[in-house]
Amino acid sequence: MPAFPRTELEEMMRRWHDANEAAEAAGDWKPMAAFYTEDAEYTWNLGPNEDFIARGRQQIRDWVLGTEMEGLEGWTYPYDKVLIDEKQGEVVAFWRQVAPGTREDGTPYESRGVGGSWFRYAGNYQWAEQKDFFDFGNAMALFMELIQAGALRPAMQRRIERAMAGEPMPGHVKRA
Repeated sequence: MPAFPRTELEEMMRRWHDANEAAEAAGDWKPMAAFYTEDAEYTWNLGPNEDFIARGRQQIRDWVLGTEMEGLEGWTYPYDKVLIDEKQGEVVAFWRQVAPGTREDGTPYESRGVGGSWFRYAGNYQWAEQKDFFDFGNAMALFMELIQAGALRPAMQRRIERAMAGEPMPGHVKRA
């Protein structure tokens, strides 16, 4: 892994954070695709038998920042901690998933557990790789709570119904 100046990685995270907040406000994450190299890879695990994999900027734009974010308009992903390793050109960031609205007791709808991303920096203010990690069980519990409260966005409800019906989703890869 190549070394990069720490100030460059700090600036990358500042730009990334600003773009993330702008995407949240707009409800459109697709412009963030510019932060990835043409051949970048973005992955996360969905349990013991399934992963999500997007290869290349176009798949990241269409699948990660498009299809996978449908129904999450109004959600925020505040970053709580960022760890930078300039010698390896890597960043680990811990974030939360917060849905719009609040419970009857006034607390926010928020996924419990750990959420975060590991990034491999490529230079030129772009990521070569991103791997998300989050507590899938707690995320699903939050979605169930939102369904029961009638607070789930219709687009997300449709996505869940499609998945429950076994419809293949782009980027979802079953393990043998």
